[in-house]
Amino acid sequence: MLNPSTTAGPSSKSQELEVALAAVELHLSSLGQALQDSNAAAIEKQATELHRSLATAVNRFAQAARQGGVPPALRQRLAAASGRVAAQRESLARATAALDRAIDALMPGQGGALYGASGVPDRGASTGVVQA
Repeated sequence: MLNPSTTAGPSSKSQELEVALAAVELHLSSLGQALQDSNAAAIEKQATELHRSLATAVNRFAQAARQGGVPPALRQRLAAASGRVAAQRESLARATAALDRAIDALMPGQGGALYGASGVPDRGASTGVVQA
């Protein structure tokens, strides 16, 4: 006789993975739409929700991998979602760089007050010493 907990296990685990992955896909789509609409409030909200859903999905997929594996179809969908996250991250980085260049062009004297890539204030060529 089959144990009901063992027969229900794989399908319920797959269902948990499906739900977690669907949440990631939903928030990815919503974030993409918010970025396209340039809706700052929606971008912030969806980025936070995406981060939460990604953390949940990663935990569930890691647990499933330790307990016997992840169905190939779900693994492929997770890889596709990961690719979409990377693409959105790259797109956002390019947009941020373009905005930074535009700000530098509009306010060239303001560059010294910003932080550099290393996190240290970028002081430019000025040393703060006055010469006569």
